Amino acid sequence: MKMRMIMILFLLVVIGGFVHGDENESFRKQPTKVKTVKGTKMCVKDWECNKLSKFCCNLTITDYLDVDQFELLFTKRNSPVAHAVGFWDYGSFIRAAALFQPLGFGTTGGKKMQMKEIAAFFGHVGSKTSCGYGVATGGPLAYGLCYNKEMSPSQDYCDEYFKLTYPCTPGARYYGRGALPIYWNYNYGAIGEALKLNLLDHPEYIEQNATMAFQAAIWRWMNPMKKGQPSAHDAFVGNWKPTKNDTLSKRVPGFGTTMNILYGDGVCGQGDVDAMNNIVSHYLYYLDLMGVGREEAGPHEVLNCAEQKPFNPTAVAAS
Repeated sequence: MKMRMIMILFLLVVIGGFVHGDENESFRKQPTKVKTVKGTKMCVKDWECNKLSKFCCNLTITDYLDVDQFELLFTKRNSPVAHAVGFWDYGSFIRAAALFQPLGFGTTGGKKMQMKEIAAFFGHVGSKTSCGYGVATGGPLAYGLCYNKEMSPSQDYCDEYFKLTYPCTPGARYYGRGALPIYWNYNYGAIGEALKLNLLDHPEYIEQNATMAFQAAIWRWMNPMKKGQPSAHDAFVGNWKPTKNDTLSKRVPGFGTTMNILYGDGVCGQGDVDAMNNIVSHYLYYLDLMGVGREEAGPHEVLNCAEQKPFNPTAVAAS
């Protein structure tokens, strides 16, 4: 009788583990499959890095970032002042990242570079979704992922110039949504095409599904804004080789140039402004919390874009 009760209790514990299991457990991977293609070692790592890729032979994100660390990075995202309580979570980020890890997102270089890239990506995400400004406890750096959409959009962000390629859907509003907020019909259209999501008709998907929201943000990180320019990913991990014009424009590989790519003269080329410093502060904060340390961020000219000439100026001064 006693043995029977022990077995019943054991089964309940096991079943409870499946139902309420630790989120880290749900991301366990099968052994890596290795294949040599034209002299290059290529790998597949189960679901997280499931396409034959040289990057899948490296560590994957779950190897160095678990759910507890994610909670530490975004500790206030479900606080009473947050506007997206219960929306953002570790699982959504990892599922989204799995689409891009075979392409090098968080899997380029050694462990230190991989962790630095995730901290850099989160530096942008945290700064753009924080609601901690003016909050005494923890400060703004602890309040990343507080928003998932623009709270009081002033317009529909429909640009009729793109009516042939990305026509605005009647009733749809293309205000800021996501981890790296998307604006305008042409951006929803382009990102939707790339991710095979109908975002032009349904921009609301980004504020309804955290995995889609993270996918859209990582896509922006991994892809250049214009042909002939680097992506934020390539500029950060060192894949991008600056031209002579880039050097003259003080654009160098590193975190500063990722701001230039994503925001242009919204934050760059204006000297030591708060908008730029806020993004940098989030990056340094996440470097510290991930155990890399802000001393690994690089020198001043690499870390910021204060003196950089923007890749894509929003306006040309009249002569």
